[in-house]
Amino acid sequence: MKIASSLRRLLTSLDREAWTRFFIALGGLTIAFGSAMLSTAFRDEGNLIATAITASLALLTAGIVGVAIVPYLAKRAAIERLRFAMQYELTREGAIYLVASIVIAIAALNTGNNLLFMIVAAMLAAVLVSGVFSTWMLLNIDLDISVPEHVFARQNVSGRVAVSNHGLFSVFSIQVIPAKQKRRRKETLPAANAILRSPLYFPWLGPGQDRFENVDLRFERRGSYQQKELGVATRFPFSFLRKTRMIPLDSEIIVLPSIEQTQDFMETLPMIVGEFESFVPGRGHDLYRIREYAPGDPARHIDWKSSAKAGNLMLREFAREDERNLRIVFDNPAPGVLEEEEYERGVQLAASLAWHFAAENVSLSFMAPDYDGSKEALGFLKYLAVVQPGNKQLTLGEIPVTSAYNLMFTGRVPGSIPAELWANSYVIFLGAKKTASS
Repeated sequence: MKIASSLRRLLTSLDREAWTRFFIALGGLTIAFGSAMLSTAFRDEGNLIATAITASLALLTAGIVGVAIVPYLAKRAAIERLRFAMQYELTREGAIYLVASIVIAIAALNTGNNLLFMIVAAMLAAVLVSGVFSTWMLLNIDLDISVPEHVFARQNVSGRVAVSNHGLFSVFSIQVIPAKQKRRRKETLPAANAILRSPLYFPWLGPGQDRFENVDLRFERRGSYQQKELGVATRFPFSFLRKTRMIPLDSEIIVLPSIEQTQDFMETLPMIVGEFESFVPGRGHDLYRIREYAPGDPARHIDWKSSAKAGNLMLREFAREDERNLRIVFDNPAPGVLEEEEYERGVQLAASLAWHFAAENVSLSFMAPDYDGSKEALGFLKYLAVVQPGNKQLTLGEIPVTSAYNLMFTGRVPGSIPAELWANSYVIFLGAKKTASS
């Protein structure tokens, strides 16, 4: 019973259509082979009509199998290593070698010199051996690329490229190259949104070995960067051809906006802090505790009497210190409202301020069109990393007027801001030279 059930499961799991076509192809090739043998026999007997019929039948049958069945079976092949993209590029050395081979072959045909025929045969054999060996090497190579989880624009980070040799023999002189975008004036450019943009060289990799190479990465702009494929290339052993096997990958990173302290940041931050501090009421009473002074604490809260008694600087901490709420609102401008440079400057300023206040004793929240509502600064930076001008904008009347102070980025004109927002908002008009607050 177990054997019968196992056979039923096996038959159920088989691809019946593929196996049916396989046996049809096998039968067709058998007919073609038999017809070819019969055509040879009829030719020896001098029967030209029978020879033509059987030879035509052999060719027709083989052609039908090759056109109708073989492509289908090739697509259904389950061996992954048989499906690869190989690119060939003739090198300068290979071109010289090819010309020399043709010259010697013509000389051998003209003179009938057996030595020249042997030289041509050896030269062609070298090309064949080179092609087979280099292809076998590339078939056994796997690649992977890894980068840090959080990457900021215009900051140097370190990534790692891993190369694995799954073959039984060593591989020599291989190069990992990025995907190509286009050619311009005989120059091949890397893809604009590729992670790896410069080649890496590995002189040797033993059987079953993995090698890792660190690579310095720098992304000038925010956004999504993908590595859909990498190429592994070699000229080994004779440098006749440069063979490149393209290996598909599925690597993607989100490059966050730059958080560098630009001039806009340095000019805007003191004004925002001043407005925010004056908005928070209750400071100066509702004492929470007295603790030891730490670097970075505001000097105006030092309790000098307690400091004199303790012999160290002591700081008064109020209950309202833990209740400071700041809401960063990014009112995404519509397309065409701002120039690209102005838009990018606004995105960077919003990211820099969000990152700055995330390190402060402030309860942060964020609001933007299509934003998921996360209160994590990294979540907001990931939103800013891929945001583009859109037709969907915030309804300003729906922004909650609560105890939270609004830091708002908008491309609208000042007169379009509702009056109720001015009481608890600091507004930065993107693309303008001025800001406004309560």
